[in-house]
Amino acid sequence: MKRKRYTPEFKSQIVLEVLKEEKTMNEIASSHGIHVNQIRQWRNAFLEQMPLIFAKENKKADQMKADYENQIENLYAEVGRLTTQLSWLKKKSGIKE
Repeated sequence: MKRKRYTPEFKSQIVLEVLKEEKTMNEIASSHGIHVNQIRQWRNAFLEQMPLIFAKENKKADQMKADYENQIENLYAEVGRLTTQLSWLKKKSGIKE
């Protein structure tokens, strides 16, 4: 017998249905043709992984902020170098401002 494969969307839908607590887990399992233990595993996996979802969002935001600050720092350094070079060239060529 071939093993059934469920999409992540389907699993999420089932877990949300369980978390709403409008029906018992047995009712949900029988209406979708899934074993109760499988639904428990999906629910437990969701509850374990849920905090990581929010941590990933914060991590991405922190990374974007660090990249932005690094880019600003590099741009200011480039402006400083170019200003110094311009001053030196003006001095050497005898151009007065």
